[in-house]
Amino acid sequence: MSTQTPSPADRKRESALSAIPPLDRSETDGELRVTHGFRGVTPEQAIRYLEALGGEQVDDRTVEGPGWTATLSTTVVPVGPSYRLTEVRVAWAGEPAAVEAVVLRFRLKAFRAPG
Repeated sequence: MSTQTPSPADRKRESALSAIPPLDRSETDGELRVTHGFRGVTPEQAIRYLEALGGEQVDDRTVEGPGWTATLSTTVVPVGPSYRLTEVRVAWAGEPAAVEAVVLRFRLKAFRAPG
């Protein structure tokens, strides 16, 4: 996983992202679980992002990395009265520090990704 120092632009994005809470977050017995939803990202793109962050694809919806596992699912969400979008949900689980780091880097990548 990239350990680069965040750029000034990434710091601004981090600040913006902090206003968007996860769909779910819990910590039990030293394992952190965090779930975020992403619109405008396909499952295939999400898997590529996770691989770029040090993960290895285990099956069509699971990627494992150092200290973390990410499981993808999709759901259709309403946007306005007659439009629907597919949302990719990524549920991370693992060592708290590893999960926090990969979630932040993934969210920054998804935030920068085109549409």
